[in-house]
Amino acid sequence: MTRKEVIVMRDLLGTNKQVAAEIRKELRARGILSVNLLSSPGSGKTTLLEALADRFRGRRRMAVIEGDIETERDAERIRARGVPAWQITTGGACHLEARMVGKVLGEVPADLDLLFIENVGNLVCPASFDLGEELRCVLLSSPEGDDKPKKYPQAFLTADALVLTKTDLIPHLPFDPAKAAAEALSIKPELRVFRVSALRGEGMDELAAYFVEALARLRSGHA
Repeated sequence: MTRKEVIVMRDLLGTNKQVAAEIRKELRARGILSVNLLSSPGSGKTTLLEALADRFRGRRRMAVIEGDIETERDAERIRARGVPAWQITTGGACHLEARMVGKVLGEVPADLDLLFIENVGNLVCPASFDLGEELRCVLLSSPEGDDKPKKYPQAFLTADALVLTKTDLIPHLPFDPAKAAAEALSIKPELRVFRVSALRGEGMDELAAYFVEALARLRSGHA
């Protein structure tokens, strides 16, 4: 990598950090908890959000910013649950950046409780870009294998919580959830770990409670 390329990347990350700080400040002022979801493609991010939408209906107001290379398919699925959703199509970029989120922030209702950002499916690039989130959750599904944390350590190092998804498939796959959790915790010991099956509802109440507790802390700290 040339010196020019290093400087360009440093400037890009520096600019992203500044925009992310402004987004975080704005959302905190509104009392909105923002959550950035990272994972490989197909780990179940959208299905997880659908399950959360069902649990929060009538109790908490949530919205979703969807990130994908193309199509509005995930945003359409969320809207079908009666939840506001905005689709960001990157046109080939492997991650969302803070400036992309900032462009739709003005459309986010002021009376919201929770704003979820479903990042582009990728365990590499998204880990380096702060989106102004309050919490970052990395998802790992049972079909992916239990060896991913040490292969993609940055994603787990920058996360606040690990969500092991599709746990209903574990009996049929060579996936050891304890091993996956132990590897992730060896990278970041303070990670919160959740095991869920969004389709069956297993573990979803505990995960929803985690977000509600984080929302309460946010609002008590910025009252």
